[in-house]
Amino acid sequence: MHDARIELLQQMPVFGGIRAEVLQFLLDLCPIVSVAANDFFFRESDKGDSMFVLEIGKANVWKSWRGQDYLLRTLNEGDCFGEMAVMDHCPRSASVRAVENCVAIHISAAHLYGIYTHDLKQFALIQMNMGREVCRRLREADNMLFDVKLKTPNGKMDHVFLAN
Repeated sequence: MHDARIELLQQMPVFGGIRAEVLQFLLDLCPIVSVAANDFFFRESDKGDSMFVLEIGKANVWKSWRGQDYLLRTLNEGDCFGEMAVMDHCPRSASVRAVENCVAIHISAAHLYGIYTHDLKQFALIQMNMGREVCRRLREADNMLFDVKLKTPNGKMDHVFLAN
């Protein structure tokens, strides 16, 4: 199963270019978690210091606003989530709830620090990859926001909430 997990990680932008030996080292540190359908990986505002790689199942990302929950996106096998909390150590910006039974690799900031002590260059590459992925998502959100702004009368964004 480790070989399949290494291959899964190597196909992800966050772990692109990371050697199999380093990913094996990481996987030896990381627990595999199971989350039942309708249970949460984490909730918005929870303390965050870890990310997940979804191995099996589907999960939804939800954002609360004025007492309502809005679906932001659906995560599928091979997607990762929670990287922002690893990078900025701030509370979770959204909730992630399993749509069906899920299995995921749970990677904490402490696990990544293990790579720092094991191979500094590979750690730096992971950090750069995480930054690129967060920037890619920010660009996508900016484009969506701009698209909504173009479609609203007078370009005003009052009372507009984005969800896809």
